[in-house]
Amino acid sequence: MIKFVPEPHLLDSPRGRDWPRLGAPRTPGRAGAPANSADVVIVGAGPAGLAVASALWHHGVRDVVVLDRDGRPCGRFFDRIDRLGQRVLRSPYEHHPGVEGYRDCELLDFARLHWSRLTDVERREIRMAQAGHRSVVPVDVFEAYCDHLVTSHHVAERTWQASVREVLPTAEAVTVRANRFTVTAPHVVLCLGEERRSAPEAWWGGGTPPRGVSYWDDPVPARGSRRIVVGAGLTAAHLLTGSLEAGHEVHWVVRETEERYQCADVNSSFFRPEGRARFDGVDRSGRLELMGRHRRASIMFEFRPRLQQAEAEGRLVVHRGESVKEVGDGSGGVVCRLESGRLIEADSAVLALGTTPSIGGGLLPPDVVAERDGWPALDERTLGYTGAPRVSVVGAAAGLVLGPAARNIDGHRVATARVAASIAHSLRHERVPVVAGA
Repeated sequence: MIKFVPEPHLLDSPRGRDWPRLGAPRTPGRAGAPANSADVVIVGAGPAGLAVASALWHHGVRDVVVLDRDGRPCGRFFDRIDRLGQRVLRSPYEHHPGVEGYRDCELLDFARLHWSRLTDVERREIRMAQAGHRSVVPVDVFEAYCDHLVTSHHVAERTWQASVREVLPTAEAVTVRANRFTVTAPHVVLCLGEERRSAPEAWWGGGTPPRGVSYWDDPVPARGSRRIVVGAGLTAAHLLTGSLEAGHEVHWVVRETEERYQCADVNSSFFRPEGRARFDGVDRSGRLELMGRHRRASIMFEFRPRLQQAEAEGRLVVHRGESVKEVGDGSGGVVCRLESGRLIEADSAVLALGTTPSIGGGLLPPDVVAERDGWPALDERTLGYTGAPRVSVVGAAAGLVLGPAARNIDGHRVATARVAASIAHSLRHERVPVVAGA
């Protein structure tokens, strides 16, 4: 069987183009304080939070407070993307934070509206999407579309810069305590995303990494011409190609015996209703097995020709089937000792060790999270915590209910549809008086 491998030029969409806006450019979230009560508080303003805020707007729920540590809708999301030098998204055009079932501009519609600003390659990808084939989305288009959603659904004026400290649910309401204020609402939605996975303590004793070592979402030290990249996923692929383009000699440490290339971050069957039904149809142990199998690190096919060429030319050295044992300071740089005993010396090292879902630990009481096997206890119909039904989740934390696609933007939309409808129904039929600061 012949396997089609997309060409690497699909990764090279321009970044930083000027796009028409509905209103003024986005500004950081408001630094003051919102009212001390609202109908809904959304914690997190990334793509999941934007999807929830937009859906609630269509349901007529406008008294919404969005709290975000950065204060800019999707700000942290795009900062991370730009730190990696990423120019396209793995998600196809049908995956976006817009709202289905309402008169709303979807991502493909938005791209076609701005046809004249697209490259020939990007236009071909749109034609592929219209024909029902796999396609890639330029980060530039996706960011402009998110900006369109923010403006058209009035999300920016509902977003406040804040670090949430506690989420305290009662039977009547939920109080959210942030660093500068407190807001109480009948419903809270946690859109916390995922956090980077830390290196094992044994690598250097825990705590702050040694000099010259950084994680993928931190600034990479601009040191010398030799670099080590540890990790097997899409983030590592972006770090590798960026380092190679900068002229570095790169060592890539991959724990598996071979890299894993595929079109999407999870099997595409899980994006479709029949795929989700397949996940629903198994017990907890079956779901855990599926999650473990389909959340393995993988890389878009487009990277393979570039990485193979760099390896053939000796600019990239791949240490397959190797695990890191220790990382420390070397003579003028970093030394990485592998389990095999092999030593790699470089000027810097970047760790891309994956991410873990933020499930509400540290914000909610432990008995509410009811963590088991790394997942919270959720109502499968509403995605509310079983121990606190007024608090819901959208994003990776819903993985054991929605399957591997929960961490993907399309999974956000599926979760948002359940959560927004449930909250709107409750607010219409079960109005609860809220006592601020309760």
